[in-house]
Amino acid sequence: MSPGFSLSYLKLSLAILVLALLAGCSGSGSKSSSRYSISQDRGPDKQVDLSKVADAVPRLEPRSRGGNKSPYEVWGKRYYVMPSSEGYRQQGTASWYGKKFHGHKTSNGEIYDMYGMSAAHKSLPLPSYVRVTNLDNNRSVVVRVNDRGPFHGSRLIDLSYAAAYKLNMLKKGTARVEVEAINPQGYSVSQLVTEAQPGLGAPVKEASQFAASGSTRQYIQVGAYSSWAAAQTVKTQLESLDKGLQVLIRKREGTNPVYRVQMGPVEKSSPMEEVFSALRSAGFADFRLINFP
Repeated sequence: MSPGFSLSYLKLSLAILVLALLAGCSGSGSKSSSRYSISQDRGPDKQVDLSKVADAVPRLEPRSRGGNKSPYEVWGKRYYVMPSSEGYRQQGTASWYGKKFHGHKTSNGEIYDMYGMSAAHKSLPLPSYVRVTNLDNNRSVVVRVNDRGPFHGSRLIDLSYAAAYKLNMLKKGTARVEVEAINPQGYSVSQLVTEAQPGLGAPVKEASQFAASGSTRQYIQVGAYSSWAAAQTVKTQLESLDKGLQVLIRKREGTNPVYRVQMGPVEKSSPMEEVFSALRSAGFADFRLINFP
């Protein structure tokens, strides 16, 4: 091979290599910029009042079509989706994600809302419901897991901006947390306080919702919740069913107040199967008929 031919071949090879590198950089850059409008994640540009954002309300849901492939790979690492969230309880580091991902699709195909109570997890089935407790201040929230991540280091869970706000971890960015799965089917039951349980006092009737009555009437108790916000969210859901029954919230006082969501009153002789079917379809499987003044 002549020296001239060798030099020309070397120049041609270098030119091809440079073009390939440029094409590769251009391709990866355009993919990133086309999906996200900002490169660095952050909170909202304007201050938003999140004090009244209610926790996610666990309900029975089928597995989503997207986001449950197992195993799956991210950055060359393989992850496996758990067959069930039942019994899951783990401690680790939580982080949060915000505006960069706001309005974009989550792993299960939904739209991420930074002001909603949601989260991302590497292995829990989608969707799942979990209680996240900040171990540094004992604050806790209930979130709905509908996304995959976080894939940075050994972080356990990625929380929405609103959830991070309620856990008081926005400024630090991360927090030591405990994540515990919630079984939607037993959630209301686990929060329920029975009439005979001591130390809670008599139930309080809200004047705007209850008329004075000396007789016992029958109601459908859909659930009992530890926070007014959660009960109010369920009340709104039930009212949207439009079944012709009043939806009530009864508060039972005590060290840990309980808010019971009920529908009624109902006539004992009335056929209620249509209402029961609507409740089951909406994910409320733990309802029961009770007698109440």
